[in-house]
Amino acid sequence: MTHRIAILGASGYTGAELVRLISSHPSMVVTGLSGDRKAGMEMADVFPHLRHIALPVLQKIEEMDFSGVDLCFCALPHATSQAVIAGLPRDLKIVDLSADFRLRDPAAYERWYGKPHAAPELQAEAVYGLTEFYRDEIAQARLVAGTGCNAAAGQFAIRPLIEAGVIDIDEIVIDLKAGVSGAGRSLKENLLHAELSGGTHAYSAGGAHRHLGEFDQEFTRAAGRPVMVQFTPHLCPMNRGILASVYVRGEPEAVHAALARRYAPEPFLEVLPFGTLPSTRAVAGSNFVHIGVIGDRIPGRALVVCALDNLTKGSSGQAIQNANLMLGLPETAGLMLAPLFP
Repeated sequence: MTHRIAILGASGYTGAELVRLISSHPSMVVTGLSGDRKAGMEMADVFPHLRHIALPVLQKIEEMDFSGVDLCFCALPHATSQAVIAGLPRDLKIVDLSADFRLRDPAAYERWYGKPHAAPELQAEAVYGLTEFYRDEIAQARLVAGTGCNAAAGQFAIRPLIEAGVIDIDEIVIDLKAGVSGAGRSLKENLLHAELSGGTHAYSAGGAHRHLGEFDQEFTRAAGRPVMVQFTPHLCPMNRGILASVYVRGEPEAVHAALARRYAPEPFLEVLPFGTLPSTRAVAGSNFVHIGVIGDRIPGRALVVCALDNLTKGSSGQAIQNANLMLGLPETAGLMLAPLFP
């Protein structure tokens, strides 16, 4: 059976990544694309690398026909999805890639995003889309909220360690490097080549980054008590990729064993041999995550490093993984593409 798919916000990076991945999916076909600022254009003119794929013309959302559509991906800007999703047919399965439904508590959403949630009844319905930890709930959901890409990387490195009780949960430091595509496709001065190339810088430091809301929510849930981590992201002059270096207090061998045990059955999570660290280059363009662990010169401390592609496993690939579950398809369908190298 082929499932009919619509993508809202197809003219952005995550929308294009969805199209790229679905083009080789055995059970999905794209039947509707929106891109308000690019309405009336062919996807080939917006993204020439997709020229070989037969695709519908981009439309405005209000012009789209959702009859016969089985699932809709919303790759819209933050704070936009709330009103749009509220107006979609109630029988339509939805995977939202924005931040609009990630936080369960409306007060937490308002605190981190600076405005009240516009669709709190949908917020209560949404299932958090970290697939490896909410698989059963996602399979039964109508609305799934994809995680933040930084939040996914940090959770893959830390969450099993909290659950296994092998680290001090009051001493967690996340130092993260992210590729520029994570900032979206809109024109911004700090993303100009001359402003970004040849250097790197920290941003949203000191507890200001919105993905901390997800860390607070999910780590507290895993621990059964409040957990607050230190988190500093850095913008790097690379197109794709996230490398999260996580510093924890715990015995390195026990940390590695807990991660290896938790992820042994997972098709996309690879825990490297102890002492081996990952690289963003080795997962580029794929839905795979590589995690490495080494000990520190200070006894009882460990470094956990997690690498993933922010556009694939951090966003669009994760979205398709969740959609596969929601549609009753094999979870790995369309996602076993090998990473791009070099």
